Amino acid sequence: MISNFVLLASEAGESSGIRLNTDILETNVINLVIVLAFLVYAGRGFLGKILSSRLESIQSAIGDAEKRQSEASAKLAEQQNKLAQAQSEADKLRQQAEVDAKHAADLILATVDADIARLHEAADQEIATEQERVIVQLRQQVAEKSLASVQAYFDRGLSEDTQIELIDRSIALLSSD
Repeated sequence: MISNFVLLASEAGESSGIRLNTDILETNVINLVIVLAFLVYAGRGFLGKILSSRLESIQSAIGDAEKRQSEASAKLAEQQNKLAQAQSEADKLRQQAEVDAKHAADLILATVDADIARLHEAADQEIATEQERVIVQLRQQVAEKSLASVQAYFDRGLSEDTQIELIDRSIALLSSD
């Protein structure tokens, strides 16, 4: 179409250069103007409706997106605030747990120390009781052996020399009193 509108001057016998074809019927300018006018007239309402509905849908989508963005920003700020509060609460709980753990450890250590002291006292008392029991048992054994030895001595009988000596000692003891 453009080739009809502008002709090259390369044909023989014509002047050199580019020239404009002014023949309206040959260039179909009238047809083009009619088609464009029809398109503008007929398509203006149709194309305007399509463009206006597209513009409305785009504006609505933008409005919805802005609304969702503002809601998301508000929710994000709210959640960040909740996160900060939760972290603060977690720090407080951790500090309290450390204090409670230290207190419990101190209490347990004190209880263990008291139990150890009580066990030492019980062990010392048990040792003393056992010593007394052993001493009593040893005394009984010594007394029994002594009595057995004396009984054996008496069972053999006293010799006359021993009887005289015993009588002399008894008299000496009585006279010294």
